[in-house]
Amino acid sequence: MRTLSKTLKRTVIVESVYLGKPKLAILRELEAAYREMVREAVNYAVRSNVKSLAKLHKALYRRFREKYPEMPTRLVKGAIADAARRAKSFVKMKKQGKAYTDKPEVRKVTITYPDTQDWRLQGDTILLRTHRSWLEVPLRIHKYFIKYRYGGWRLGRELRFKIVGRKPVFYLTFEREFEVEHEPVHVVAVDVNESNVTVAVYKSAKLAYLERIETGLGRIVIVYAEKRRRIMKGRHWSNRIVRKRLKRLARRERNRKLDVLRKTVRRIVELAHEYKAVVVVGDVARHKREVVERQRWSKLRHRLHQWSASMLVKLLQDSPVYVELVNEWGTSSVDPFSGKRVRRWLSSMTRVAARGGHRHIKVKVCKLRLRLGLVDGYMVERDFIGAINIGTKWLRAHSFHPDVRGVAFPANGAHEAPATLMTGGRGTNPALKAPIIIRTHQKY
Repeated sequence: MRTLSKTLKRTVIVESVYLGKPKLAILRELEAAYREMVREAVNYAVRSNVKSLAKLHKALYRRFREKYPEMPTRLVKGAIADAARRAKSFVKMKKQGKAYTDKPEVRKVTITYPDTQDWRLQGDTILLRTHRSWLEVPLRIHKYFIKYRYGGWRLGRELRFKIVGRKPVFYLTFEREFEVEHEPVHVVAVDVNESNVTVAVYKSAKLAYLERIETGLGRIVIVYAEKRRRIMKGRHWSNRIVRKRLKRLARRERNRKLDVLRKTVRRIVELAHEYKAVVVVGDVARHKREVVERQRWSKLRHRLHQWSASMLVKLLQDSPVYVELVNEWGTSSVDPFSGKRVRRWLSSMTRVAARGGHRHIKVKVCKLRLRLGLVDGYMVERDFIGAINIGTKWLRAHSFHPDVRGVAFPANGAHEAPATLMTGGRGTNPALKAPIIIRTHQKY
């Protein structure tokens, strides 16, 4: 058994109560000075081609201290660091041809205190050192703040906040170290698709368990694209009402997709902890741009751009598990049992009744889209062999050489593979068992 120390970070958003005009005026003066420092530092970095934070700090720190003598020292350092990040991003976008201006524009800023010497957290109050004096800001406490504040997490040194309306919104960072135990011969292989996530579990380098998680993200992307089309029909994007509705729609789509992805990651983490396994995911972002550019159908390009595979990988990396990425090129087109390439795939549809879930939903019909292929008269399912090949590829790269062709499924027809239907909102997710073909022993 191997042990890996992994440091995880979580950001908790907390807003303050209404502060009143005097305190709010102080924060607005602080924001104006911070914005001016960031704007001047960004223009200097782009004009002088300064890419290093140390060089930018050396060139501008003394000037800002003379221009703003009452500003806290750490606030000046935070403004210079913010400007360095913005300048680096602008230069990169300009090289790619995505910048539409000659110099970056600084409109909205998030004030950064990089060190705890100029701010403190005492109970439900934040103390800020400003150009006037120390300022007390009471917070609106919620359950997530209590969970991370008193749940064994360590408060980070950096504080960020911005003024939204008449209230400041704070971004608190919490850190915690986890001891991740894993065995290299135990693997949870994850194949990410448009509307499902297929998992293959290897125990002692042998295939032990398969599961299919129906996310429905492809359907969500199509539905919200149609809603946007209806909103924009006969209107222009400059319309204030149109922009407001599109913004609200984008927020709903993002939250809905994140909810489904977090629940999917939670299930994968449960399997990894149960088997003390390494989580191996296909590196879908590696060839995503090439795949998108090959597509001529605009709707398909939009669906590929909205594919949340990269977010799933990011959420897994932010979880207390050991994650490895492998190149998944060709994993969904080779039969792992015979090693032969599948030349043709046929689409199929299976309807299953999902029982359980929210108390108001007793039975829900779920459509499972399958892609079936024939190899030497045997039928295989594309998503499952993709997950199996990802795990096999990682094990062979680490000299374990699993013989997955020796694995035999007891069913002589379609194998009963457990599946989980991930639904948004509250309540548990309905579980179902569908007759999904992994590989039959009956020749067709």
